[in-house]
Amino acid sequence: MKFNILTLFPDFFESPLKSGLLGKAVDSKILSFNIIDIRSFTNDKFKRCDDYPYGGGCGMVLLAEPILNAMESIKTQAPTIVTSASGQPFTQQIARKFSTEKEITIICGNYEGIDQRVIDCADMEISIGDYVLSGGEFAALIIADSAARLIPGFMSNPTSIENESYEDDLLEYPQYTRPNELRGMAVPEILLKGDHAKIEEWRKQQRLSKTKCLRPDLYEKYILKQITGDKIP
Repeated sequence: MKFNILTLFPDFFESPLKSGLLGKAVDSKILSFNIIDIRSFTNDKFKRCDDYPYGGGCGMVLLAEPILNAMESIKTQAPTIVTSASGQPFTQQIARKFSTEKEITIICGNYEGIDQRVIDCADMEISIGDYVLSGGEFAALIIADSAARLIPGFMSNPTSIENESYEDDLLEYPQYTRPNELRGMAVPEILLKGDHAKIEEWRKQQRLSKTKCLRPDLYEKYILKQITGDKIP
């Protein structure tokens, strides 16, 4: 899978793309990243890529022309995503959809935003949460990582994905490892007895109760799917 990332700050990606599972996936050719410096596509002699917003207001807006020039330089029909605090919420379902693509282009938003004419030329506007970041580079990494880890070969144990948080609209069950007891806190006894059927039932109940407590919105969605036979989006 290939990610084209259009950014004002290409150096931002240097360390993350060499670290952890992302770095291993790049080394093994499962992933490739084409980091594109938007400033290389401006006609301004000072390499400026922003200007004051029409109509007034605080902050600066990223210019459309250098970004559109950068998009055209890629020469691809890949889906194009703009990172934006006002975009569609990013979910595990969207990550799974992205993971099936051979190539994706991500435009990193910055400052007060991007000229709307760029967004109009993109396929999706994505927000990674109900908060504001100092730059879309953080969001681009999150989108790339969450999609990439669903690609076959990225995870050393692909079955570890099956019961993760947000799969089936439930959060993941609690995890424990050695020692059995630490500072007066003990591992639940059921996990130590080797009865796998009872362990699976315990984990299911833990997922349900944790989701109901921490994410009632997901819990309601899960229950509704059980009632309707999984016929809702």
